[in-house]
Amino acid sequence: MDVTDLYQGALAELSAVFARVDDASVDAAVDTIARAKRIACYGVGREGLQIKGLAMRLFHLGRSVAVVGDMTTPPLGPGDLLIVSAGPGDFSTVAGLMGVATEAGAETLVVTAQADGGAARRADHVLVIPAQTMADDTGSAATSVLPMGSLFEGAQYVLFEVMILKLRAKLGIDPALMRANHTNLE
Repeated sequence: MDVTDLYQGALAELSAVFARVDDASVDAAVDTIARAKRIACYGVGREGLQIKGLAMRLFHLGRSVAVVGDMTTPPLGPGDLLIVSAGPGDFSTVAGLMGVATEAGAETLVVTAQADGGAARRADHVLVIPAQTMADDTGSAATSVLPMGSLFEGAQYVLFEVMILKLRAKLGIDPALMRANHTNLE
């Protein structure tokens, strides 16, 4: 397959994912994030990288946000939100963290491709990205030109950036403020 065909195939697959994303669920997730006092974000592997990108953008918006595992992650409680990624449906670490957050009175938002997965069943809020993950990347279930869970992870990146734009508008944040919140230690 020609490299141009690979690019076009990947872009077409991403476009098809977004044609199936439920806009009302995206807006509900944005509303949930907007009202949270403090936010903690968690994901494993490449999903974790996308979650870290979301946390960074939330910080740029002036939100109180941390990535689980960082030394500066505050405790969560009532009014707070734990955002986790569980594309294939569940991970043991996600389950454990969701249990701790729920016990402390925080809400949970799971981003997943599996609406009926364990993490989604435990979550207060669910945002489904209908894309191939490692839960369905083999045999006849595999449809993406991209390997393993890359379609889900690529869709996360785009969706999270769009959600930041929606949050910025909802919260009345000037783009200049986002730039001002960007680190100068690079």
